[in-house]
Amino acid sequence: MVVERGLPPGQREVRKWPRLDLGIVPRFDLQAWDLRIDGAVDKPLRFTYSEFLTLPTTKTMSPFHCVTGWTTFDNEWAGVTIKELAEQTQIQRTAGFATFRCGDGYTTSHPLNVLYDSDVLLVHQ
Repeated sequence: MVVERGLPPGQREVRKWPRLDLGIVPRFDLQAWDLRIDGAVDKPLRFTYSEFLTLPTTKTMSPFHCVTGWTTFDNEWAGVTIKELAEQTQIQRTAGFATFRCGDGYTTSHPLNVLYDSDVLLVHQ
């Protein structure tokens, strides 16, 4: 796969990832972490972190363009495809979007037709 190295308008390239947080740095508690997939699904699922790590892993390489104005290229990602998780939960045909809720209160929504691409991952590495 060839990745275009064009820098989007308004972005600046960085060599190291800046620290990103909302003013607090949540502690990562391996024992308390969980992933829940529910909503418009026939089979809601919940994974502990160790269970999540046993799911089929996919690797991909891509740039990262942050909404705060920086870009870093050649990032290797490893994680579970959203499509894999969708298949396991049997997402209902009426569903059009996925909403992600993070431990620090951040949320974002994305259309499913974009999330099912083979290089869209819920990353663990």
